[in-house]
Amino acid sequence: MDVPQANVPQSGNSESRERATIGKSVVIKGEVSGSEDLYIDGKVEGSIDLRNHSVTVGPSGNVKAGITAKSIMIQGKVDGSLTASDRLDLRKSAVVTGDVTTQRIAIEEGAFLKGKVDIQKEMGKGAAS
Repeated sequence: MDVPQANVPQSGNSESRERATIGKSVVIKGEVSGSEDLYIDGKVEGSIDLRNHSVTVGPSGNVKAGITAKSIMIQGKVDGSLTASDRLDLRKSAVVTGDVTTQRIAIEEGAFLKGKVDIQKEMGKGAAS
């Protein structure tokens, strides 16, 4: 008998990083911080600070907060500033209102972005010693 399994890493996945999930029915008001990747499909108001990890806002995610992370992927709605030290990825279903700062950015056709975009040069490259 096959039993469906949720959130089980596939054996071919070489990356086994821990990931926390905020489900569709969860509402958080306040400051979110931690030392693992975060997937948000619920509602968050306040601030999200995961500087060395990734934050993904799923298709049902609704975030009214500034997000600071290594990499950020948006599929849902975000109202707040985004700061990604490495990469920002806006999928076609993304609706972002706020300024973004990152080294690399990808915006799929259909994504909505209202705000200032600031592309930072990579730290440590091209700098005089």
